[in-house]
Amino acid sequence: MKATIERATLLKSLGHVQSVVERRNTIPILSNVLIEAAAGGGLKLMATDLDLQIVETVDAQVETAGSTTVSAHTLFDIARKLPEGSQVQLTASEGKMLVVAGRARFNLSTLPRDDFPVIAEGDLPTRFELPAATLRQIIDKTRFAISTEETRYYLNGIFLHVTDEAQPLLKAAATDGHRLARVTVPRPEGAAGMPDVIVPRKCVGELRKLLDELDGSVEVTLSPTKIRFGLGTAILTSKLIDGTFPDYSRVIPTANDKLLRIDPRSFEEGVDRVATIASEKTRAVKMALDKDKITLSVTSPENGTAAEEVSGDYDSAGFEIGFNARYLLDILGQIEGDTVEVHLADAAAPTLIRENDKAAALYVLMPMRV
Repeated sequence: MKATIERATLLKSLGHVQSVVERRNTIPILSNVLIEAAAGGGLKLMATDLDLQIVETVDAQVETAGSTTVSAHTLFDIARKLPEGSQVQLTASEGKMLVVAGRARFNLSTLPRDDFPVIAEGDLPTRFELPAATLRQIIDKTRFAISTEETRYYLNGIFLHVTDEAQPLLKAAATDGHRLARVTVPRPEGAAGMPDVIVPRKCVGELRKLLDELDGSVEVTLSPTKIRFGLGTAILTSKLIDGTFPDYSRVIPTANDKLLRIDPRSFEEGVDRVATIASEKTRAVKMALDKDKITLSVTSPENGTAAEEVSGDYDSAGFEIGFNARYLLDILGQIEGDTVEVHLADAAAPTLIRENDKAAALYVLMPMRV
């Protein structure tokens, strides 16, 4: 194999594929990136961790077609340190790969292409397209609520499912048991009858990075066990989480009769300020509601106390409720409008937070005892 590629193109592509590769691997070939040079020109780069696979096709001049696998992180580090604008020549033969750029030469060990594992996709019967902006919104407004607790593995991802309500919808939800985030978008054409799927956290993270550079649409194809995203020159394929996502609609409160309307920025800043002295373990902030006046306070045995008044629109009976400041800030950070609605019931009931009843996203937050 012999090919020449621009440093910037190689670096960008390796940046995408090498982040899939785990730093510590018991199987040596999983540390490698597969590089295939096609006879007609162009390089295909591929990396996998056996659950997630990324393939990217880039422009390159190919003298001799062929393929090999080489350490992904090493090649990425080399490409990063090469001079800007340089042409990189890759030549592979007899278990070695020679990388030449200007006066720099690297001779790297390779592993045979035939040993490289490829995720067998099988049949992916559901196919639809989503605008990249919509997919970005779905991920950004839900991923902070994905659980990191390995024992409840079925919560370690974003749950995607379709519903036939008054209008057909595609819903995305994530929860860690303390908070829930849900986004609703119109159901894309072709998504009818789609199986309920849980997209793993790592796949979500890699997909979000790739979406930053994409303006058009993303082609989504899936089966009950695999999902594939077509993103321009890159294709991301992932196994899905084999588990049943809980019926989260049961925890979305429908009868919370106390409504607080408040400016999300001043609310967020107030919570952030008083939480400065909150203890790391609980991060609890207390919210005392009175007519059009909200008092945020924190009491910490080791640091002292803090309080701040924030103005808001509230005219129900006054009461006190506690929240984890970190969770509350995560939710407020996703609110883009000038007001946020906080629907409350009492100090022990789940609280519903959303911009308004037309908003695509809604959040549920469990209170804390303070």
